[in-house]
Amino acid sequence: MTVLELNILDWLQSSMRTPVGDALMPVITAFADKGIGWILLTFAFLLRFRTRRIGITLLLAICIEILLCNILLKPLVARQRPFILNPAFQLLIAAPQDYSFPSGHAAVSFACASVLWIYRSHWRFPAAVLAFIIAFSRLYLYVHFPTDVLVGAMIGVMAGVISCRILSQFKINNLCR
Repeated sequence: MTVLELNILDWLQSSMRTPVGDALMPVITAFADKGIGWILLTFAFLLRFRTRRIGITLLLAICIEILLCNILLKPLVARQRPFILNPAFQLLIAAPQDYSFPSGHAAVSFACASVLWIYRSHWRFPAAVLAFIIAFSRLYLYVHFPTDVLVGAMIGVMAGVISCRILSQFKINNLCR
């Protein structure tokens, strides 16, 4: 499977790399570095009374995603990153130091996008588009295998759905709408 996935990544490099992409993809992927962009968005939702329930749900989804991806699966699977297996590749970003599987960038992005989708937030479409672009950026930048990104996205959606279900069980009307 790893050989096939390296072939896919090499094909992306040979057919989709452009100077514009080389400039944009590091910026796009940086939005989800350590989940910072999504965490800032979460705090923006938490600050407003009308969107506080969404903010709480986003925070829970991020926590679930971190637990599953970074604490449980990455050390358990311990999959090397593609640029380590193909050291001839020149990275456009600093080399990530953790394991590859699953993609935390994809997971946090899809966790937040799915929460916004479920709540029918007017931010759901931009968040979904951004989640897909961030996930693609991880392939473009040669730091994740396709299955890392796919499983990360699936975990993210699952974290979003679970957080929405958990929060729907609690009456927190005094904190939010």
